Amino acid sequence: MRPFTYERATDARAAVAAVSRPGAKFISGGTNLLDLMKLEIERPDHLVDISRLPLADIEELPDGGLRIGAQAANSDVAADARVRSGYPVLAQALVAGASGQLRNMASVGGNLLQRTRCPYFYDTDSGCNKRDPGSGCDAIGGVNRMHAILGASDSCIATHPSDMAVAMTALEARIELLGADRSVRTVAIGDFYRLPGDTPHIETVLRPEEMVTGIVLPPPPPGGQLYRKVRDRASYEFALVSVAAIVSTDGETGDGGTGTIADARVAFGGVAHKPWRSFAAEDSLRDRPATMATYRAAAEAAMRDAVGQGGNDFKIELAKRTLCRTLDEAARAARTAQERSGRDEGDHGTS
Repeated sequence: MRPFTYERATDARAAVAAVSRPGAKFISGGTNLLDLMKLEIERPDHLVDISRLPLADIEELPDGGLRIGAQAANSDVAADARVRSGYPVLAQALVAGASGQLRNMASVGGNLLQRTRCPYFYDTDSGCNKRDPGSGCDAIGGVNRMHAILGASDSCIATHPSDMAVAMTALEARIELLGADRSVRTVAIGDFYRLPGDTPHIETVLRPEEMVTGIVLPPPPPGGQLYRKVRDRASYEFALVSVAAIVSTDGETGDGGTGTIADARVAFGGVAHKPWRSFAAEDSLRDRPATMATYRAAAEAAMRDAVGQGGNDFKIELAKRTLCRTLDEAARAARTAQERSGRDEGDHGTS
């Protein structure tokens, strides 16, 4: 590890001012950055510690949504009763994302900004345009079992590693940013991440010296929510494919009725350079019966543009099957909630 200097920021504005010096980087939990520094992939000259800033609160908003401070620990967010009841897909994704020890250390803001786990990115003897622009992508034509099937380019086929960001994509979260000039802006998570194109080393729309200060979740969407993660081992591992699904149904639900899908949101992880929102799948689900045939059609729509790289060809079919199973369970959860609500209304009417 190379020598570096360190300071602990006293407030958010001081932090963005401190990181404006050349070679400076923010550090919070450090669960990703310190590993990258040890491998000399990241080489900051100066670290600005933002872990003690008062940005860890989880606050209810007047419209019924939640604001999660960027320094909130992943474990605290996953355990929050308001998150578990209103945004279970987020709680599930956080628990699936890492061990308890890592969740205790990792911040929500850091989770959003973690780097890819592509082995060629970590191997400094390999060509990697994300680590060393212009050096090539050795994953193309190499060992690429974990790599992207959607949104990739000739410059990079790496995937984004976050589980939390996939769930937040389905929830249509917004990210609050503070700039060095004290300007504040909010970016929809769907616009926050970039596809690789010719510049895979530029991963987000975050401007130099900007800092993530919080994440805003809209009011909980109606319907059933589910996060499913498929990985090589049941213990903590990055996703081969993951799906965050939110499904609401209406119409007949009793006596074997499946109901009609009123609305649906679908986001994939492990398949692209960013959390992948599948609007094609969503369009094919709305106003259709909540049946496996509908889910299969949505899966085909979602993977219509998928391209394998040889070692990861299997992920296309895996993504389809994972989506079908996740949609089925989310729709069942929606119907169960709908039936429970109907019974409760009936009980109140007869009391």
